[in-house]
Amino acid sequence: MAEASGENFGASGGALGNLGVNRCVEPFTLVILGASGDLTRRKLLPAVYNLALDGLLPENYVVMGFARREYDDAKFRSIAREGIEKYSRRPIDERVWPQFEKSIFYSRGSFDDPAAYEALRKRLEEVEKERGVTGNRIFYLSVPPSAIRECVTHLRNAGFTRKNADARPFSRVIIEKPIGHDLASATEINDCVAEVFDEREVFRIDHYLGKETVQSILVLRFSNSIFEPLWNQKYIDHVQITVSEEEGVGTRAGYYEEAGALRDMVQNHILQLLCLTAMEPPWSLDAEVVRDHKMGVLNCLRPLTGRDVDRDVVRAQYGPGLENGEQVPGYRREERVRPDSTTETYVAIRAYVDNWRWSGVPFYLRTGRRLPKRASEIAIHFKGVPPVLFNADCAVEGNVLTLRIQPDEGLSLRIATKRPGPQERIEPVVMDFKYGSAFADQSPEAYERLLLDVAEGDATLFMRRDAVEASWKWVTGILDGWHTSGARWLPEYSAGTWGPIEADRLIAGEGRRWREV
Repeated sequence: MAEASGENFGASGGALGNLGVNRCVEPFTLVILGASGDLTRRKLLPAVYNLALDGLLPENYVVMGFARREYDDAKFRSIAREGIEKYSRRPIDERVWPQFEKSIFYSRGSFDDPAAYEALRKRLEEVEKERGVTGNRIFYLSVPPSAIRECVTHLRNAGFTRKNADARPFSRVIIEKPIGHDLASATEINDCVAEVFDEREVFRIDHYLGKETVQSILVLRFSNSIFEPLWNQKYIDHVQITVSEEEGVGTRAGYYEEAGALRDMVQNHILQLLCLTAMEPPWSLDAEVVRDHKMGVLNCLRPLTGRDVDRDVVRAQYGPGLENGEQVPGYRREERVRPDSTTETYVAIRAYVDNWRWSGVPFYLRTGRRLPKRASEIAIHFKGVPPVLFNADCAVEGNVLTLRIQPDEGLSLRIATKRPGPQERIEPVVMDFKYGSAFADQSPEAYERLLLDVAEGDATLFMRRDAVEASWKWVTGILDGWHTSGARWLPEYSAGTWGPIEADRLIAGEGRRWREV
């Protein structure tokens, strides 16, 4: 695209509720339960470091790791440096590092040991006094879902929580997905968290919602007058939301066997993207107002049950094929995967939002592994023009607005134009905008934005309990349909291709085709 303004596209600022506002964060302690895991080294510690590098953290803050490993402060700081050197978007700044590492500490303990939480509390009190932190605490549960109840219960018993969102100093908790395995288990997890924390103190994190393009969806829709009048069933033919992964299940095979593509990607990431795309204009950017409007989409999402599942949902597994020129095995041949597994690695869904704005407009959702590339995008396909002037003999392709979430963040608009020459030859061209080339500033990583929002108490980009359970309710209808069918095998698609032929038929039956991402 021609010149783009950072003001319009939200290149700076924080969550939606804080666009254009200077961020002010109280001193706090980030306690990472499960700090010896990969998430801490690859994402959380690099995120905190980059926030410090940007001057977005308060002068006084503490990062306290808590896990079973026999680390001390020095060892944990060494692990932090190693992770930041390898995974941070920016290298170590030797002028900043000495001060940064002084904020990192470690307390050893097991999730199921009450004495370990008592020791953690005493250590925190000592460190916070030394560092001038006022007792504000954020607990990041980087733990399996099965350990959540145990962790929050011990935190309460050790005196870390008061279940009062208005109290100072504050206590907040961050919960990683997956939140449950189905509606019943998600409700159980939410119930046990609610016994300890007020809902306003609970931040259910989905890193997709921290990505720059995702945050800009509402800015794009509601700060540009050319889009919102067209954002409805009168002008939009259909919407495609794609989240594709190039890799197979790899070391996550054990988890994936229990989850599958529907639970792993659709229940959280894709449905959240659908909500942002389809929601009504909020009257305010207050967190609860935005989340209420997203919830409105989930309430209008047409249930898929029984025969609807057979008609509107396709599932499949990747078979053997080529990845980067090398032969790779099919899903059933992966380590820790049952040879008779019916776990889906690909799912495509035709969904409908039954309200006035979207009546009759299909939303095609697809996600899978061992696809040709890693990419996430939302494509708005507008209706074609009448066959009167330019497309009486050959159809003119409709306009498509594409929001690229990863890896090349930006957006593009496909329009029809005349090819130079004496003949009336119409061809599509693409106007393209890329964050990386339009703005000098490097986009923050998703976890940077989300951790900062938690520190400020801004829940705009986090899932509320009712949204989590509404998503699971919709997904559980599909799971029940699959269970009833009793399928003993799934269609296969070759690794390195865009999915099974059944997915092509799902969309081609209505005269449409999947976009080439």
